[in-house]
Amino acid sequence: MRAAALIVAFSLTALGQRHKIEEVNSEKPEGKLLQQIMQENDAGKRTALLEQFAGQFPKDPSAPWVFEQLQTSYVKAGDPDKIIGAGDKLLALDPDDPEAALQCLKAAEAKKDMALVKKYSVAASAAARKMAAAPQPKEADQVTAWKNEIDYAKQVDQYADYAAYRAAAESRDPKVVIEFATLIRERSPNGEYAGKVVQPLFLAYRQAGENAKAVELGEKVLLTDQSNEDMLLVVADSYMQQKKEPEKVHAYSAKIVELMASKPKPEGVSDADWTNRKNLVTGIAHYMNGKLYYNETSFGKADASLRAALPLVDASMKPEVLYMLGFANYKLEKPQDAANYYKECAALKSGFQATAAKNLLGLKNQYHGIK
Repeated sequence: MRAAALIVAFSLTALGQRHKIEEVNSEKPEGKLLQQIMQENDAGKRTALLEQFAGQFPKDPSAPWVFEQLQTSYVKAGDPDKIIGAGDKLLALDPDDPEAALQCLKAAEAKKDMALVKKYSVAASAAARKMAAAPQPKEADQVTAWKNEIDYAKQVDQYADYAAYRAAAESRDPKVVIEFATLIRERSPNGEYAGKVVQPLFLAYRQAGENAKAVELGEKVLLTDQSNEDMLLVVADSYMQQKKEPEKVHAYSAKIVELMASKPKPEGVSDADWTNRKNLVTGIAHYMNGKLYYNETSFGKADASLRAALPLVDASMKPEVLYMLGFANYKLEKPQDAANYYKECAALKSGFQATAAKNLLGLKNQYHGIK
């Protein structure tokens, strides 16, 4: 899934001015400049005065108010670099300001800078959660403002998760997907987006060659949700390779067949492509089931599953399926069927070709009348 296809509207309630000026001493240069700022109605001139103050008095007690005003001006102007610059200075003075971090996060998204998106997603979430954890004030006239702050903090925290989710959903780099999906799952395991990143994360692990992590994730998901054929395939195949959990291999293989029989064609996929996908996945499931039954010497069940797999698997798998069918039918005392499968296998170039030819010859010597 790509975030370009997502339509998610976030309308965050404004928190209002967060930093105040306690007093202005007009006898001092900084006080005179603050007076000018507050009296200036022209937005451009006011921004220039704010920048002048920030440059001259960056450690003044009024600096947080100034940087807040500056960031707001830059947001209105749509200048991501300046938004982040002012936000960083404000966060250095007040790291618990969720609004400053939120505006930096949105600016980082506009720049498509994934490192900054992660940085400010973390900062915004941390500040928001700290605000949300504030105890209710005892004074009755402060309760409404406290409730508004709690509500706002929750919205910021949700947006921080959404931004991380969007980064994961949009990226074609598996490392980026893994980074942001892991961030969401660790930070908000029960949140709205934790479940949504599971499939992108699983695919990213596979693309990055981190199969063990893909299997581990798949195992956790399959405990409660067996609706994803890719996870079922990967986990079942892993169990097959490790020769463990045979009951689950059979169960997952059967579940895949069931799923693919009823799963609707995804939007945007052609009929031909979907048919090929269904056939291949179903064929692999029958193959795994049949091969395991074959290894368990349950040749009747192996024969049924492998016969179902044969017309569906691709050319690379067909020789093995034919060979196993030949041997299973020999054990089931169906010599002609066994010979037919061995003959077809012997006609294909593979690691099974020579043995199939030898077994076919043996069958003809053992049973008269074999064609």
